[in-house]
Amino acid sequence: MERVEHDDLPALHSLITGLRRDQDAVIAGLSSPWSSGQVEGQNTRVKRIKRDGCGRANFDLLRTRILRRS
Repeated sequence: MERVEHDDLPALHSLITGLRRDQDAVIAGLSSPWSSGQVEGQNTRVKRIKRDGCGRANFDLLRTRILRRS
């Protein structure tokens, strides 16, 4: 990381700063056998269904569409 600090790349400096600040979380995320992939996939699916309604659907219809596609 020392070489990165001497480069003139502000975005890379920001990345390294963030990684250092959250180092414990990064290590835990990379070494843990658990994944939040299933949850993130469901969130993405629900958001897509919601966007497809374009604000026209009420909550009951949105709920039905989400549960029907499960």
